[in-house]
Amino acid sequence: MNSSLTPFLKPSGIVIVGASTQPEKLGYGVARNLIQSGYQGAIHFASQKQGELFGRPLYTDLAQVPDPIELAVLVVPNTAMPNAIESCAKRGIHAAIVVSAGFREAGAEGATLEKQCVEVARKNNVRLLGPNCIGIIDTHLPLDTTFLQPPMPAAGGIAFVSHSGAFAAAIIDWARRQGFGFSQIVSLGNQADVNETDVLPAVADDEHTRVIVLYMESVSDGIRFVEAAHEVTQHKPVIALKVGRFESGQKAAASHTGALAASDTAFDAAFAKAGIFRADTAEQMFDWARALEHCPLPSVAPGGAALESATQSKGHNVAVLTNAGGPGVIAADALEVNGLHLAQLSDATLKALSASLPPAAGIHNPVDMLASASPQNYADCLKLLLDDSNVDAVMVILPPPPMFKTEDVADAIIPIIQSSEKPVVVALLGSELTANAFEQFNEAKVVTYPFPERAASALGILARRADQLSRWSSSREAAYRDQATAAMVSIQKKALTRPASADELVAAYGIPTAPIKLARNETEAATIVRELGFPVVMKIASPDILHKSDIGGVLLNIKSEADVQGGYTQLIERAKIAKPNARIEGVHIQRQIEGGQEVIVGVVRDPTFGPLVMFGSGGVEAEGLKDVAFALGPLSPLEAEEMIRKTWAGKKLDGFRNIPAADKAAVQDILIKLSWLTHEHPEIQEIEINPLRALSKGAIAVDVRIKFHQADSV
Repeated sequence: MNSSLTPFLKPSGIVIVGASTQPEKLGYGVARNLIQSGYQGAIHFASQKQGELFGRPLYTDLAQVPDPIELAVLVVPNTAMPNAIESCAKRGIHAAIVVSAGFREAGAEGATLEKQCVEVARKNNVRLLGPNCIGIIDTHLPLDTTFLQPPMPAAGGIAFVSHSGAFAAAIIDWARRQGFGFSQIVSLGNQADVNETDVLPAVADDEHTRVIVLYMESVSDGIRFVEAAHEVTQHKPVIALKVGRFESGQKAAASHTGALAASDTAFDAAFAKAGIFRADTAEQMFDWARALEHCPLPSVAPGGAALESATQSKGHNVAVLTNAGGPGVIAADALEVNGLHLAQLSDATLKALSASLPPAAGIHNPVDMLASASPQNYADCLKLLLDDSNVDAVMVILPPPPMFKTEDVADAIIPIIQSSEKPVVVALLGSELTANAFEQFNEAKVVTYPFPERAASALGILARRADQLSRWSSSREAAYRDQATAAMVSIQKKALTRPASADELVAAYGIPTAPIKLARNETEAATIVRELGFPVVMKIASPDILHKSDIGGVLLNIKSEADVQGGYTQLIERAKIAKPNARIEGVHIQRQIEGGQEVIVGVVRDPTFGPLVMFGSGGVEAEGLKDVAFALGPLSPLEAEEMIRKTWAGKKLDGFRNIPAADKAAVQDILIKLSWLTHEHPEIQEIEINPLRALSKGAIAVDVRIKFHQADSV
């Protein structure tokens, strides 16, 4: 099937099938909007009845419609849709927007009808957008295939892709009052054919689009989506609002990793892998988009701030300019929340500010010019702050000045902001007294926010994008796939024909393990400990007892054969009492690894995105502490390093008080290898090493569990 979406986004001609002369009908609304949009291509109308609409003929047969036609907008009853799609194919039209509803969203009968439409479309090489969608808007082409109330949204640089047509319609109306516009808007509807993964690179190719926002309820093909999005985010920022965070019904998992990996965790990891910024609210999504559309990015340190303290990093230091102390304090708190920091102003800047402002003014950041601050004060102080090399960005807080008009302040600072290579956002506090200034800032493409918290969030996303691009452009990250591949060169990929043990499998991928043997009776136990040496750990061996310590199924620091034999009997008895129906294979005996720190590493296969890797605090407290980080595999060295850095367990590897440092590089190496093991072997559902004991040199997998699809764990 033709994969190009050009006929949807840049059609040479359009036919509306189901056009109506009745103003209350959707077929009328689509025709009206297409005409009023100013679309310069050919426009044709098809209907069951002959006549005219907007001075154009109504054709009763698609075969009669003259060229050119690349796109059909189908506004016909749902039961007539399969025939309409087939008629498009016969006419040579291979792209159709299905506006009509009554398909999968309406129940089983509608789902069957939708499937029939897709089958007809694929058989005839027709791409479908929808059904149950509002269509496409392009403000620059221009093009409007929707039935929404006019006018069309203002032209801008934000591309908006939405699963919900109603949400898109509401945002279009809301954006008018907020003063921003769009480049393209695509309503996906039911995504019977064209989905978010298809659309994302297509809208990114638009020359007017500077940032892309996604409203998502699901994802059609998670792995393909991440790959496509990663390509897009190299060049243009993407923000997503993924709803349905707290969907219930997750099945009980066999491991700590599976239990902690909620479905929403997988989306977080997928977005991080793809380079997508995840917004918490619709308001935040568009706050970020406006900043990324109009503001320059701050200059950041090579490699970004990801591996150091973001609050002190280059690109994260902000100056706050205000005429009131209270909002300045609010801004200072909000900056810290968003990973930013109040800049330490240079001595030269402090001296110049002191000379420009009254003695009572606060010249240390936040700079409080006092309520008497004039438009000239705002302009002079803003220049001084932007000229300070310690300042990476500026937040201007502008409540209505008591003695001056807010619009006069706007006039004074707009040219400075427009010429600045550093980002400046304005917290424009108030309403009636700031209305004129609001219009001035919008006209000048200066982003404003009604409160300092939202302005700080916008500055935060600019710093995150700058860090992201810096990391990707660094030679270290640019070669990460080569590094990851090189790490696997010495590993023999095995066809997993049920290895004798989980330890054998991870050992095949170069992950060190503590030898473990199965004793089926006391005599075998005594023989094994003579081979392994003391001290040893004894664990009940049963595929039906997942968390052995919960039933007293683990004995530590066993130092004699007598203790081994007594321990064997004790473990079997405990297991039979706690789990009468459990299959008991015997007792596992393992050489006890002394010293080091216990961490947990694991992978669970997410049904949408694939291997989801976990790192965190290990041992019996793994689920209780929830000190964990997740990332989508396979991991690069940088991704593994960032996972470790995000957790207390990872920070502790550097040493803490009386806890000696452990080999962080060895833990990182094992995370990478474990992620590649599961990536290369889709038959693995879950794998967990708990604990992984990180030593002063090296790391050893102490307890390994693997769960295969439709198979017992090993």
